[in-house]
Amino acid sequence: MTVLGIETSCDETAAAVVRRDADGRGEILSNAVFSQIKEHAPFGGVVPEIAARAHVEHLDGLIAHALTDAKLGWKDIDAIAATAGPGLIGGVIVGLMTAKGIAMARGLPLVAVNHLEGHALTARLTNEVAFPYLLLLVSGGHSQILVVEGVGIYHRLGTTIDDAVGEAFDKVAKLMDLGYPGGPAVEKMAKEGDTTRFTLPRPLMGKPGCDFSFSGLKTAVRHLAAAQEVLDHQTKADIAAAFQVAVADVIADRIAHAMKMAQEMLGETGGRLVVAGGVAANQALKARLESVTAEHGFDLIVPSPKLCTDNGAMIAWAGAEKLALGETADLNVSPLARWPLDPSKPARGN
Repeated sequence: MTVLGIETSCDETAAAVVRRDADGRGEILSNAVFSQIKEHAPFGGVVPEIAARAHVEHLDGLIAHALTDAKLGWKDIDAIAATAGPGLIGGVIVGLMTAKGIAMARGLPLVAVNHLEGHALTARLTNEVAFPYLLLLVSGGHSQILVVEGVGIYHRLGTTIDDAVGEAFDKVAKLMDLGYPGGPAVEKMAKEGDTTRFTLPRPLMGKPGCDFSFSGLKTAVRHLAAAQEVLDHQTKADIAAAFQVAVADVIADRIAHAMKMAQEMLGETGGRLVVAGGVAANQALKARLESVTAEHGFDLIVPSPKLCTDNGAMIAWAGAEKLALGETADLNVSPLARWPLDPSKPARGN
């Protein structure tokens, strides 16, 4: 089956065409993304109204571009998949209503996709990962650890009790005026820094369970920066390096706990850790996870950076996976600002 996927949950407008064969293997035929970085950079973060307006302006053209790149016409598309939540509600409405219009006009099935499920299933598209596997989902809005047993079957082992890790990166970048988006800016600055000059807290590290907490770490960075007589380039680099290594230490600790829990839950020795979401592109974090997974006999699987950040291919693939199970949505399906992945509750109208 060949599926057109639409993603508009935050500040990337995206459309893609993905094909899934009868054996469950996937192929990306096109993957068009318009980044809104320039629109949001002056504000140091995503402005929901600006994001929604940009989706309206660019989505139609991106869909046409995706079809052209795939060398396909509407007659070749078997279904339309779109993010129905969670996300910035204005953007979600734009993408889902566009998908509804296409589905109605072309007489095609509509699949309402949970944005988080798109990230969760990406490794099956890129690496043909079999179920079950452990998932670390880290982005600007989410920090979760889940066991993925199948499409729609997710067991959360841990989540953030306050801020998402990507949000912490963005706030640290903003308070030191490093630019937007914050994740790549902090990572770039950290490469020039000394990780030993400053010591920052590791919230919840060594504690039972798999939950995260980044609010206190973020506050500690703000106090540290304010305490410096001169916040010059090198000092900023050293603070960025200290922050990044603290984050990596915390995530590695939480993942070590999660690997043990997953093995007990599934009755397996070893396993696979899939990392998804925009923060998965951070190379320092990847190196730390390579070490901890090797210690516990797990394979580490990280999709390419362009498929870790928000994109239409992951939505098209999740739609194809759901469609293979016979799951479609009615045209009255509602967009959702909040939509937990565990349990994977269908959007209203599914």
